[in-house]
Parts: sequence; structure tokens; C-alpha cells
Amino acid sequence: MPDDAAAARVAAVEADAAEADAAFSHPAVPPDATAAYGEHPDQVVDFYGPRIATEAPAPLVVALHGGAWRAPYDRQHLTPFVDFLARRGFAVANVEYRRGSSIPAQGGGPAAGRWPETFDDVAAAFDALPALVAEFLPSADIRRTVVTGHSAGGHLALWAASRHVLPTGSPWRIDRPAPFRGVVALAPIADLRAARELDVCSDAPVQLLGGEGKFDERLAHADPAALLPTGIATAIVQGRTDIVVPQAVSEAYADAAAKAGEVVGVTLLEDVGHFPLIDPAADACAVVAEEIAQLAF
Repeated sequence: MPDDAAAARVAAVEADAAEADAAFSHPAVPPDATAAYGEHPDQVVDFYGPRIATEAPAPLVVALHGGAWRAPYDRQHLTPFVDFLARRGFAVANVEYRRGSSIPAQGGGPAAGRWPETFDDVAAAFDALPALVAEFLPSADIRRTVVTGHSAGGHLALWAASRHVLPTGSPWRIDRPAPFRGVVALAPIADLRAARELDVCSDAPVQLLGGEGKFDERLAHADPAALLPTGIATAIVQGRTDIVVPQAVSEAYADAAAKAGEVVGVTLLEDVGHFPLIDPAADACAVVAEEIAQLAF
């Protein structure tokens, strides 16, 4: 039995690597326009107009990339997915934000996230989007906005939809729910406690909040599972064979939502890991587009 378990683990790692290679094999797609929402080089949004001509403005999808909130992973790897959505008739805003520094964290890898800058940026980007979309993406109907994000970006998408639930006095709190049609989170790091227990992305959730000593006190400001109910339609798409962000993390978030009186739809895809969700050549990506369309149209 131990040999069988080890062999299964090796097979899972090999499958994950193959899926990652496939997802990252697509060339980056340049945007139609780029705009800054702040002075830092990472405080920018790339805009993609719909590739299908329509008389009416197109629904807007705001996309947040993953990469464990770490500096080596930026929005470029999400551009094939963003272009896929544009070819499906959406207008898309691809948001960049500050991630962990290049200074290694304990354990040797790059640090995950910056406190509070990562959250500062996501809040500032969403606050700036109405004006930026009006100027740089006039084909978009901001009244039909759906937020999506992959992995760490899924965490940030859920967080962006929960800012009205933040504790009083939080610098990111808004007075009323954001006018989103919904959120479609893709293999999100949606429950930071569960992610810490499962050591998702090599201690990334703990690093995001500034270390073990700050983790518990900052959860109320950063953990989507602690910021419920939102009152905003939320769907999760998750691969059953995901070994990067296991489905247990999504299930923990859905359970927390249910306890708060909110229903979160969870679509589990068989024989799908972490990366096909953003791979335009994968069937899973079409499922994601359909989930977005159900909320947007």
C-alpha cells in the first residue's frame, strides 16, 4: 500500500506538471490598452475589448491572476485566458497588483504577498475601474461586471466582493456591496485557515498575512471565509485532481458560506487539476466561460 500511495503521488505530480506546461505554452496576448491606477509599476490594468462585434456593450469581466501572491508570477500568464474570454464576447480588465518581494521567505522561496500593499492595490484597482473603463474600454457594460480569479487571484476576487463585510475601521471597507453580477473563483485559496493546514503553496497564506505571529489577528481583514455572507452570487470551479489548491479548500469556504446562510455553487471537474481552468485549449476553460456567462448575461 505505501508503494501504491507513492506511485499515485508521483503520477499526480507528473500530471500537474504536464497541465502547467500546457497552460503556459500559449504566447502572451498584448492588451488593447493599459492604464495605471497608482504610481507603482505594478498598479496597472490591461484592457481587452470583445472580439465579437455586438450592438450592445459587452459584459465586463475583471480578472485577477494567481501565482501564490509571489513576485515571479504576474498577469502575463493569464493573458491567453483573458483573450479566450474576449473571443467569447466579454470585455476584460486584467488587474496587476503588488506581490511578494524577491527576498526569500523562510524556507528559501520568494515571499508571498505584501501586507498591506497587496490588499491596498486590489481595493484601489476596483475603486478606479469605473473611471478607467469609461475611458479605456468603452465597449464594456460595467453594470454587468463579473469578477474572476485563479488560485491566489481567486482569493482576491472573493475578497474584493466582501469589502462591505470587512470590520469597521478597515481601510478597505466600503459602505455597500460592490455592484457585481457575481464572482467565479477558479481553484481559489478561499479559506486561509484550511489552506494553512494543508500547507498550500509552501506556507503562502501565512506569508501573505505577514507571518505566523500576525496570521490570526489579520484573518478578519483578509480571509474570504471569515467575510460572509456577501450577498453577491458566487460560484467556484475546482478540479478534483488539483494538488496545488486541493478541493478541500473550496469545500471549506462553501461550508463557511452555508453556515452564514449563503449558498455558494461549487462545480467539481473530474480528472482536472489546477491549470486547465485557465488553459484556452482545455475543456475546463470552456466550463469556466459558461459559468461567467450565466452570471453576466
